[in-house]
Amino acid sequence: MRVIIAGGGNVGTYIAGELHNAGHEVLVAEQDPDRVAWAGRQTTLAGGITWLEVDACEVSQFGKCKPETADVVVAVTGDDEDNLVVSLLAKQEFGVPRVVARINNPNNEWMFNETWGVDVSVSTPHLLTALVEEAVSVGSLVRILSFEGGHARLAEVKLADTSPAIGHDLQHLEFPRGSTVVAVIREEHLVVPRGDTVFHEGDEVMVLVTDDSEDKVRSLLVG
Repeated sequence: MRVIIAGGGNVGTYIAGELHNAGHEVLVAEQDPDRVAWAGRQTTLAGGITWLEVDACEVSQFGKCKPETADVVVAVTGDDEDNLVVSLLAKQEFGVPRVVARINNPNNEWMFNETWGVDVSVSTPHLLTALVEEAVSVGSLVRILSFEGGHARLAEVKLADTSPAIGHDLQHLEFPRGSTVVAVIREEHLVVPRGDTVFHEGDEVMVLVTDDSEDKVRSLLVG
């Protein structure tokens, strides 16, 4: 997989290293010449990760990264406006199949959607809030991560003793279209859900939901 990362700060550098170690082809687009020079001196980055001194918000410079050959573009600069511009260029000018964008200011989340070319947005403040809620909440459906401009999301619920799902198996609960139970965490062990998986009190259930299916899923797992 070929990945272009717009933004060579701490976040972009870390992502680049992880993806490179996983065997992917990685290019980092960074407009700060000092940062690019620094990366060239790092032995952990110099081998295998390409760094280009370009402004990814400018179409001709971004074109030097050959985004038309990329499988994914990741916009992770510290400026939301820049991340939106990069996302829009990647999708509309170069037809990149998958665009992931970082949200720095949670008040801007409403803009990070398909209109701006964003397939998946990641808001660190919202993600941290969700993880805190997930850690302390029982019997509540907590949104963890959003997809498709917020129309689909990964949610989690820790089943309380009042959950209508307890004692029933997955196939008989009749989850609605647009939802999929992807994992169950039981006593700190992963249970891969199957049709005969029976839900227990205290299970942490991870489920993909859409706008149309979320209320039904909540009623099945929460009540």
